[in-house]
Amino acid sequence: MRTFTGFISRIGNISTISSFKIPVYRTYFLGMIGIWASFAMEGVARMYLLYEITGSAVMLGVLTLAGTAPILILSLFGGAVADRFPKKLLIIISQGAFTLIYLGYAIGVQTGYLTQAHPESWWVLLAGGLLMGVFVALTMPARGAMIPEIVNRERLMNAVSLNILGSSFFQMASPFIAGYIAASFGYASIFFGMAGISFVTNIFNFFLPKTVTRPKVNKNVLGDIAQGFKYVLKNRTVLLILVYFIFSVLLVNPLQTLMPVFAKDILNVGIEGQGTLMGLMGIGSILVSFFLASFPSKRRGLLLLISNIVMGITIIIFSFSTLWPLSMVIMVLIGIGRIGTDACGNTLIQAYTDNEVLGRVNSIVMLSFGLGGLATFFISILAETIGAPWALGGPAILLIGISLYAIFFVPRLSKLA
Repeated sequence: MRTFTGFISRIGNISTISSFKIPVYRTYFLGMIGIWASFAMEGVARMYLLYEITGSAVMLGVLTLAGTAPILILSLFGGAVADRFPKKLLIIISQGAFTLIYLGYAIGVQTGYLTQAHPESWWVLLAGGLLMGVFVALTMPARGAMIPEIVNRERLMNAVSLNILGSSFFQMASPFIAGYIAASFGYASIFFGMAGISFVTNIFNFFLPKTVTRPKVNKNVLGDIAQGFKYVLKNRTVLLILVYFIFSVLLVNPLQTLMPVFAKDILNVGIEGQGTLMGLMGIGSILVSFFLASFPSKRRGLLLLISNIVMGITIIIFSFSTLWPLSMVIMVLIGIGRIGTDACGNTLIQAYTDNEVLGRVNSIVMLSFGLGGLATFFISILAETIGAPWALGGPAILLIGISLYAIFFVPRLSKLA
């Protein structure tokens, strides 16, 4: 027993996973598993099922817009709520809602309604996406704002990177599993599995501590939101990070939405192939997450810009590839660039933002995903008119140009520590 305890202690001392030495962070991490695993499986199953039912790239964009529109509208309120109310309660309620939504999908497929035999059944996925968006908008600012309250500033990059690492692992494993289950056992099995994972891991959230809530100096939620924007406008460094981060999300988000088009019609590999591609992107994410977890707190602004350049170049190559082996390799590289962007962007925002407004600033970050859904909708329309390769490759070219400009002409961003 003593030997085992000593082993665990030595593991905790490894700098790459030093945040695991904090018991509260371990509990937080275990609760996040339900989000990571189920979201990654849903990214394969729900989108491909919709494409099977409708055969329309535009409908893929509509579904993405349905899921992100509530985020665009409600995320600011979610940030104000996260700063006012117990984050633990928000997390538990939202994850319970996710569980019920997955059960709804499973029952729809199991009864034979949510299938190709009923082309009108796409509304079930649309309604589920809307509800998911509502609860994502309310819970994600709370989850993000909780991290600085349970780890110190020195471990912030490590904690964020470990979150990215956990997300990346399930982004790797879950799509493989989802693709295999869908091809072998059907969609109902995936959705029932997602509901079970979400339910079980939500139990860990009950053991999270009560975090600090901000005194209600301003009783008006709209006033809270306005204060968040005023803070960002006054803090030019945070404003610069946010603007660039939002642009990168806008230009990259369409990749996952259009993946069924590439898997089914361009590469001819089906849902198992789509699961493989998304899983390979997860492998790239894991590789870079290990590096970032040990990365010192310096030049993270430059690393953010370089990550976006890598992502832009690889997305262009993937967009025009018709070779299955090449596409698989490129997805690994896309994962490296994407997680480098997410980890550095989120860490910089949390490092340069005061704790008492972090929930509201995180909610502004969530706006990027809402706007990303709107951008994806228009790009999905382009995909039906000029083709998916050009619709996806064009924004990637723009991302490279913006990043190069920032490296050479925006030192305030490129030289951030």
